[in-house]
Amino acid sequence: MNNQQQKWLYLIILSLVWGSSFILMKKALIGLTPIQVGALRMIITAIFLLIVGFNSIKRIQKKHWIYILYTALLGTFFPSFMFAYVVKGLDSSIASILNSFTPFNTLIFGAIVFGFAFKKKQVIGVLVGLVGTILLILKGADLNPDQNYWLASLILLASVGYAFNVNIVKKHLSDLDALAITTGNFILLLVPALIVLGFTDFYTAFEYTETNIESLVYITILSIVGTGIAKTMFNKMVHISSPVFASSVTYLIPIVAVFWGILDGEKLSYIQLIAGLVILFGVYLVNKAK
Repeated sequence: MNNQQQKWLYLIILSLVWGSSFILMKKALIGLTPIQVGALRMIITAIFLLIVGFNSIKRIQKKHWIYILYTALLGTFFPSFMFAYVVKGLDSSIASILNSFTPFNTLIFGAIVFGFAFKKKQVIGVLVGLVGTILLILKGADLNPDQNYWLASLILLASVGYAFNVNIVKKHLSDLDALAITTGNFILLLVPALIVLGFTDFYTAFEYTETNIESLVYITILSIVGTGIAKTMFNKMVHISSPVFASSVTYLIPIVAVFWGILDGEKLSYIQLIAGLVILFGVYLVNKAK
């Protein structure tokens, strides 16, 4: 399988996995607080990666660690807590839709800060995708006027972090394999996450009721599949494609997340379905070959 085929395969798989992550967060939050969800997600992922990727650590050179730290903080640590708070206060499908601003920020910051070139069709594609995203947000606000849409600012901040993360991986970590990057990220995050979890009284006050155990199962699935495995695949996709292509997975995630939201009783209108098609067209324009 060549790189062209691989990158599209990764895009589809990551869309399905990360599109499902929002409903997993929603279920985990039934028995856990947002801080606990964010911290446990990093701790469980770190343990998993230390088991499967420990040998990859030796491939990390001294020059890599500062950039691995940047990507760990901007691409995982802060967004993990931000998204947990957002999903607590907004429908999971709406949270995933707001995350679609990531490709726009990737393009802008990639050009301004990292000096990456981009094509006119990519800008048009990103703008088309944003139009679809705005339609989804506006209609979602109509359907759910009681929800706190100020939380959207947290996702916008997280999307900036994701934008820096993907550009840093492409520019400064392209000579390091994907598993080593991901394992390095979570080695650095393990101790801070354990400390943060301690401040929630999780170690002393957590009750192992049926509901809480189910929440732990959901966060474990999210950590291993939606974070550990998925982030490794994402870093690999960044290596074999462009930052804009890699970040365009956030345009496809809402399609899956909205589907899960409907199954869970969240509302969806025909206008939102049309907006989803607009988003897909934006992805096509961003990634259309010459």
